[in-house]
Amino acid sequence: MITLSVVVPIRDGERFIADALTSLCRNARHDFEFIVVNDGSVDATGDIIDDFRADLPGLTVLRNPAPVGLADARNTGLSAASGRYVTFMDGDDWLAPGYLAQLVDAIDGLGCDFVRGDHVQVEGRKRVVHRAPLARRGAVLNPRDAILPANVRTMVDYPYAWAGIYRRSLGDLLHFPGSLHTAEDRPWIWRLHREAATFAGVSLAGVFYRRMVSGSLTQVGDERQLHFFDAFELVFKDLEPEFMPKAVRNFCALLAHHLEIGDRFTPALRARFEDRGAQMVRSLPPEIVSEAVSRMSVEREATLRGLVPDLPPSPHVRVRRDREDT
Repeated sequence: MITLSVVVPIRDGERFIADALTSLCRNARHDFEFIVVNDGSVDATGDIIDDFRADLPGLTVLRNPAPVGLADARNTGLSAASGRYVTFMDGDDWLAPGYLAQLVDAIDGLGCDFVRGDHVQVEGRKRVVHRAPLARRGAVLNPRDAILPANVRTMVDYPYAWAGIYRRSLGDLLHFPGSLHTAEDRPWIWRLHREAATFAGVSLAGVFYRRMVSGSLTQVGDERQLHFFDAFELVFKDLEPEFMPKAVRNFCALLAHHLEIGDRFTPALRARFEDRGAQMVRSLPPEIVSEAVSRMSVEREATLRGLVPDLPPSPHVRVRRDREDT
């Protein structure tokens, strides 16, 4: 019987996939399976994966003839999973030895629907531990209680699917919105926290997340970045009024962030991005938008008011902040 299924989507990852799979070898167990989804790679990724067939017990390789994107690649892996639990790893990241067994022990011991943990952010030689924004650790909680307050970083601001372990019996709650090529984790984490029954946070930081990798979607300024708006339309759809201030604040902060790094867009794409952003802001309750924007940094408020000049005035005295979380 398989205890844990690890889903690893990868596209054109020849530089990093060997590191990822080596780390899985150091986490292998007879009751673990590793489902690598090669999402239409045209480089040497497939050959490198094949080199690990004899070294990584439980390895299954699925291949999409043409790329379908991260969300659908993960869904392909989920459909093939047979474990009691599921977790994810991106193909350019790696895991600490023994981390997966610790994850399984955590969710077994707590008996909840899903468990979230911390991670290590990697930029070159720099390593920084990023903690999940949950103060109470090792206790079973209601996921809905971890969405608010609106103006404090909470678990829906920590959307990384790979930073946790999930009961496969959650079924459709684990599936990602199809066809999204960016921000796919955003509606996924919101739905999980709105609809699952129980969760917990634990102090485990065994995922090493490579940031600022050239070629990743966070660094590419093509029209797939417009999927950011599709993702948040799903967040706002049928959202309970009590959570609207949080979702609006979440969206506006990320929109400002994208606009601040808008130099990666072509002029035509930037115009489309700004137009869609302005339309979406205007579709939201203006008093909630004004409240959210007024609590951001002066720079971000200026960015958003430049995009939507007809926003209602701020109800608060402005305090300059040097740093703004996204």
